[in-house]
Amino acid sequence: MDFSNNLFSFSFPAWSLVAAGFLLSLIITWRAIPTIVTIAHQKELNGKPNSRSSHKNSTPLLGGMAVFAGFILSTVVIAGVGFVHELKYIIAGLIILFFIGLKDDILVIDPKKKLMAEIFASLIIIVLGDIRIENFHHFAGIDGISYIASIIFTLFVFIVIINGFNLIDGIDGLASGVGIITSLTFGIWFWIAGHIPYVVLCFSLTGSLIGFFRFNVFSKKNKIFLGDNGSMIIGLAMAVITVRFLQYEVNASGLAVIPSAASVAFCVMIVPFFDTLRVFTLRVVNGKSPFKADLQHIHHKLLDLGNSHLKATLIILSANILFIIIAVLFSGAGDVILLTLEIGLATVLSYILVYLVRKRKTKPAEGEMIVGPVSVNREKSRLLRILRFAFGIFRIP
Repeated sequence: MDFSNNLFSFSFPAWSLVAAGFLLSLIITWRAIPTIVTIAHQKELNGKPNSRSSHKNSTPLLGGMAVFAGFILSTVVIAGVGFVHELKYIIAGLIILFFIGLKDDILVIDPKKKLMAEIFASLIIIVLGDIRIENFHHFAGIDGISYIASIIFTLFVFIVIINGFNLIDGIDGLASGVGIITSLTFGIWFWIAGHIPYVVLCFSLTGSLIGFFRFNVFSKKNKIFLGDNGSMIIGLAMAVITVRFLQYEVNASGLAVIPSAASVAFCVMIVPFFDTLRVFTLRVVNGKSPFKADLQHIHHKLLDLGNSHLKATLIILSANILFIIIAVLFSGAGDVILLTLEIGLATVLSYILVYLVRKRKTKPAEGEMIVGPVSVNREKSRLLRILRFAFGIFRIP
């Protein structure tokens, strides 16, 4: 990528820009979080546990501030000149959702107002930034679509992804972990396709999320949550990345060509997509509003089985990686086969999980005791002991 003005001109290899973006975002986020935690405790800006919380202690909900700072600053500084025109609109949308999420974390706002803000921020990016789904990649026999249909469908995708990340942000490390995996996956594709500014954007997001993940999952002194201000930022950033992938893949060549690209994009994002679809369906079937919060998410079921936050997160992240591998291996099989395989497997696994939870609540296994509604095994599994030992090596204050 070239940097130039009237006085000088520089050219840097792509790998150095990607590495710089990743490291800068990681360092900014890492250094910012302890300060944010200290201020949050002093000003009593902590999230209070409630009936739906899986935590017992008041913890700052301002992790999105550090993620936002690391992600935006590194992207603008390292790759700003590489974008044609859309970066300013992406930043405008992120700023809107950041402050709406921040207000919701501190004061709580009407869900309808939050949805309107999501629509407004998304439309800025879709219409002014021209980041929209213009082609269905022959999904269901459809290729190009009209301009208005493109805006409407892309807006729907944006809203689903934004709220999908917001909904899975229920246990330590899950939303940020899924963000790390998905942004890395798309970042690798952008690299192969030669779109370096978006490679830097993806790796900058990855770096900031890794910095947050360490404090969110492993730190006791400086533990912090994403909050809506963080999960909505991740969701909007991933919506932009996903749609840009679909736009650029149309004209891709060589190794960057992805058969069944629309289905592959769905499979990469299957954790927020499937979990959102699943809980909304269950709520409607049970006669409830699809937007009424409950404890039906997949991560809640894993906790019901007695798993720790870390173990539940690692299980879901491992499943996400597995689904991505399957998507890559079977992308040439066609949309119908790929989606049937992925959605069918996800449905079966979620059904097995629900069955195990019901069985555990009704009949404790040998060597277990009942604590509240959930059976808790007296002995830690060998896998959990190994994981605790391994991650204990990297534990920070």
